[in-house]
Amino acid sequence: MDTNGATTSSAAGGGSTSKSSSKKHSRKPVYSRFTQQELPACKPILTPGLVISTFTIIGIIFIPLGLVSLSASEKVVEIVDRYDESCVPSDYSNDKLKFIQNPSINKSCVRTLTVPKLMKSPVFIYYQLDNYYQNHRRYVKSRSDKQLRSVSDEKSTKDCSPEDKTVDGPIVPCGLVAWSLFNDTYVFSVNSKTIEVNKHDIAWKSDKEHKFGSNVYPKNFQSGGLIGGAKLNSSVPLSKQEDLMVWMRTAALPTFRKLYGKIEQDLQANEKIQVVIQNNYNTYSFSGKKKLVLSTTSWIGGKNDFLGIAYIIVGGLCLFLAVCFILLYVIKPRPLGDPSYLSWNRSPAGHPN
Repeated sequence: MDTNGATTSSAAGGGSTSKSSSKKHSRKPVYSRFTQQELPACKPILTPGLVISTFTIIGIIFIPLGLVSLSASEKVVEIVDRYDESCVPSDYSNDKLKFIQNPSINKSCVRTLTVPKLMKSPVFIYYQLDNYYQNHRRYVKSRSDKQLRSVSDEKSTKDCSPEDKTVDGPIVPCGLVAWSLFNDTYVFSVNSKTIEVNKHDIAWKSDKEHKFGSNVYPKNFQSGGLIGGAKLNSSVPLSKQEDLMVWMRTAALPTFRKLYGKIEQDLQANEKIQVVIQNNYNTYSFSGKKKLVLSTTSWIGGKNDFLGIAYIIVGGLCLFLAVCFILLYVIKPRPLGDPSYLSWNRSPAGHPN
């Protein structure tokens, strides 16, 4: 009898122990308003008044911004001249590739540009290439940023093949990007007086100070059997070769412009600018186009109507929607529900808000 009582008592004790153990090892988190996402939060109710006001405010802000942007873009004076076809002699009009690949043929070409209206200095000179995919994966990877930065890494050419080395040693700068450096040149004159082109400060400051070393000099560059583009002065460090820096900042789209230089004098309206072009760069093998661009700038940059048009379209669409909602609200009003019935406005059971 005592034994049974002891057994019963022991079982009862074991039960209470298991209950406390299960409580102890429970994975249920301790209740808090943070873990249950019950903290105060902004939950706007989209009433007709709020929606109409929002669309109206966006329209009122965007349309003037678009008009101002368009006005600034219209003040930019731009001259664009495509010369790749015009600079090919008539004898080679049906075989342009033969013309550009023959080094014995004179590649000089004279173009005359007319200034449409006053172009205040500085006048920026760009070359524009079309159908040129600088963003091709193999092309973009064919370079060595380590080699460009430090002379101690001049042998870091593993990503530069096939323009990685010659029999005389590694190529500096190596890779297809540098090898294909643009090499057309432009000489400008007005009334037989040559206009000086400033080619300083055309590259990014970060490139000059951090990406291209002041102790790295061109070596074995364009010395192979196949010449890709411009040659570099081997006595000038890469940190001073700004044409190369501009070219090495690869473009994301197949049509792009790169800065060639600056004219630091005003160009008067109706002036005739004579441009002597050395048409050296081969774009004929891939049906590319070459254009010479002279442009002024404004506070939004170069000539670009897209930003202003986009602002006006979005602003106009918002105003149109605001008017539509006003008419709908006036003609066919709909009673609003009681916000107190929304789930976040009701206290959860046992836990008041």
